[in-house]
Formats: sequence, structure tokens, C-alpha cells
Amino acid sequence: MNKIRKGDDVIVLTGRDKGKRGKVSLRSDDSHLVVEGVNMVKKHTKPNPMKGEAGGITEKTMPIHQSNIAIFNISTGKADRVGIKMSTDGKRVRVYKSSGEEIKVA
Repeated sequence: MNKIRKGDDVIVLTGRDKGKRGKVSLRSDDSHLVVEGVNMVKKHTKPNPMKGEAGGITEKTMPIHQSNIAIFNISTGKADRVGIKMSTDGKRVRVYKSSGEEIKVA
């Protein structure tokens, strides 16, 4: 079970974007995530008249390693760790380690 999933509100712990918050928009592989507005790079693109694309410099969001981000706990306003508990009906549920409350995906 992945502790951080698509749609989670996360905060960056290390790197040039330290302290930035965003939502996970894509899980590119087992260990990398794409977070909106984080790890932006400038990409030089050639014009492609067949597709109707103009050339120039565009900004693109690149994947970031999951060890560099943490889930953001809205109730405490800080980064938090994720734990897994069994619910009463036998399903595994993600919870915040600090408070033990269940993580709701918006």
C-alpha cells in the first residue's frame, strides 16, 4: 500500500522547493510523484507546424522522489508521517502518526 497517493496534500521537505505545498497529481512510478507547482523546469521546445504548436520556452512539472515530501496534516498545520491501521470491517486505513486520525482524500 502506498502511503502517499494521488490527490493528497503534501509539503516538500528538502531541495530547492523546500516548504512548498501542493497536491499530488500523478504517481510516475513506485518512488516518484508529480506534485502541482513543485520541481518546475524550463523546457525549450521547437515549433511544430504540423501539430500547430509554437516554439519557445515552456515550464513543465517534473517528478520528485517520495522521500523528499511528506503528507500535510491540516489540523496541526505541519508535515506528518503516515501509518496504517486495520478498520473494524477489516480494511487497511491510512492514519496520521501524530494524532491517529484517518486521512481523508479530498
